[in-house]
Amino acid sequence: MKEIKFKFEDLKLYQKALDFVDSTYKVTENFPSNENFSLTSQFRRASISIALNIAEGSGDTNAQFNRFLNIANGSIKECVVCSSIAKRLNYISNEIDYNNRLHLEELSKMTASLKKYLMSNNKNTNNQRLSTND
Repeated sequence: MKEIKFKFEDLKLYQKALDFVDSTYKVTENFPSNENFSLTSQFRRASISIALNIAEGSGDTNAQFNRFLNIANGSIKECVVCSSIAKRLNYISNEIDYNNRLHLEELSKMTASLKKYLMSNNKNTNNQRLSTND
């Protein structure tokens, strides 16, 4: 059977975002059951949102992709807060919080780099259009 693959699935940022989703699910499995509809749900949804926004924006214009990356970045920050709360409530150890932060820092840097690339690429495209209209 032929493998069906979408272009965004090759993005390292997307793959790292999926890795973080996996990690989040494992970590939140140990949260108290009374958190199922609050912190557990919020942490999982925020981590999923990172990957979803990367995928959704990837096939669009650079400007639109940049907008979706901004949303993904907001979800990264949301995950930082969820991890902090989980640590404060002793649901996770300092080490797990640190590892979460390492993953999130990497995602944040990768998102910023991709945004910078898109902006640069967009300027080059606009400059090329201007020179061909002269």
